[in-house]
Amino acid sequence: MSTTGQDRPPQEDHARFAAVLERELWDAGTSHIWSPYSVGAVLTLLAEGAGGRTRSELTDLLAPGGDLSGHVKALDEAVAAAEGLDLAVLNGLYVPADLPVRADFEERVRSRAGAEVDLVDFRGDAEGVRRKVNARVGEVTQGLIDELLSPGTVDPDVRMLLVNALWVKMVWCDPFEVERTKDRTFHSPAGKRKVPTMHRTGRMLHAEHDGWRMVSLPGEHGLTLDVFLGQEEPPDERTLRDLYRHRRQEQIELALPRFAVDSDIALLDPLAAGAVPVRALATDDADFSGISTEPLKVDAIVHQSVLRVDERGAEGAAATAAVMTMAAAIPTKPKRFTVDRPFRVALRRGHALLFTGHVTEPVDPGPARSDS
Repeated sequence: MSTTGQDRPPQEDHARFAAVLERELWDAGTSHIWSPYSVGAVLTLLAEGAGGRTRSELTDLLAPGGDLSGHVKALDEAVAAAEGLDLAVLNGLYVPADLPVRADFEERVRSRAGAEVDLVDFRGDAEGVRRKVNARVGEVTQGLIDELLSPGTVDPDVRMLLVNALWVKMVWCDPFEVERTKDRTFHSPAGKRKVPTMHRTGRMLHAEHDGWRMVSLPGEHGLTLDVFLGQEEPPDERTLRDLYRHRRQEQIELALPRFAVDSDIALLDPLAAGAVPVRALATDDADFSGISTEPLKVDAIVHQSVLRVDERGAEGAAATAAVMTMAAAIPTKPKRFTVDRPFRVALRRGHALLFTGHVTEPVDPGPARSDS
């Protein structure tokens, strides 16, 4: 497979996790975006602090072999600092002074990028804790996500918050020319409409396999945006793996809408309903004995995500919180890749998917600004 030096497909367990959960989040008539990195970071910490059935369900989803190290490595490498890279991350653990947290679990949190461990007062000032955590998430995400925890999410019964936040800004290695952006017909589920569409012709990584096509658009610092066209339902992990394996450098005539998409998702139900169900963590039988001697269960997992793509590059932000309570071959002619119907996207760095989702109705974020 011909690829650029920094371009690497997603790590196998991580890609499988993303594909399984994506099938539960997908809706043919609605755009959505979410962050396998952010959700995976929170679920991995929960898995590391879990035991019994709670741990086995989480590891079956994240790493079927039971070894989370490969998944953790992919997540950590994806947010590794690099000179000039616009990326910020938070991995926060917020607990009251009277909750006995096991030292090895706290150390796991502190070993992650952007670690923050803070004592808070849920019983005395739940609303103050909510505002404080939201402010930290807003700071990390450059204001793109300013209220991860909605009113009522944090009450005096909460015993622990695990929070991940991510912001990243990518600049294309080969930017689109703003002057070439023109309105073009897009075939959405609601009918045809004109959307601002960017154009570029050149050599790009491209694959065709099993009814799907994909093109990979490289950015600086190892970031890559993948665009997928194909069948109505999302591809499974095997199809994704084969698409990455079949990529070749080819001459492509690309037409891609500018777009912005954002989502606000409650994750407990999709996790429970998935092909690899995760249910025990939210029951009174949950086992988080690796986190604390106090019995805990997950009361809610909330997630927000934003992705904007224009002629200059892409900007994405995501945040996830687990709220825990007590338990009881080059052609002679360029191939056309015209994105004029619902499409899938994935923004990657290293072996991890920072964002992935489905665009049915492109919402124009406006042309790229020279000062952005």
